[in-house]
Amino acid sequence: MIEVTIVGVRIEMPSNQPLVLLRELLGERHIPIWIGAAEATAIAMAEQGVVPPRPLTHDLLCGVVLALGHSIVRVNLTKVEDGVFYAELVFDDGTTVSSRASDAIAIAQRAQCAIWAVESLVEEAGVVIGDHDEDGTESEVVDDEAKERELRQFREFLNDVEPEDFGQ
Repeated sequence: MIEVTIVGVRIEMPSNQPLVLLRELLGERHIPIWIGAAEATAIAMAEQGVVPPRPLTHDLLCGVVLALGHSIVRVNLTKVEDGVFYAELVFDDGTTVSSRASDAIAIAQRAQCAIWAVESLVEEAGVVIGDHDEDGTESEVVDDEAKERELRQFREFLNDVEPEDFGQ
């Protein structure tokens, strides 16, 4: 298992599809996960420290878990199949519950627990965002042609994103 951290929520242009970007804690690979608008809002709000006047579903779930005398100790991203990410919540008594990755990430923020990903998921979905050489050209970072194309599109997206894109 590889520990990952949340880089942030972004909006992919021109489709306006939100994604959450994760990064290996002790590495260079990033994992982009396309998510729904509600989950993007929930993750972005928690990331910015915004407390809604009434609990969102993720806040409610964490409150229920605490009220029942338990805690969520970690989130595991377990697999990716056909671009769909799967996850599980791990409770203090060892119980695991299947979850969508986006919901698990939003819950991990609220539960203030670590997010882990199985190595095969990071190998399959992870991309390295390359450094620029002194002359301004990009270093080659990925051998696989499809991943390189995806990485190039992702960089173009990051160049066009503005802080206002994350507004509510």
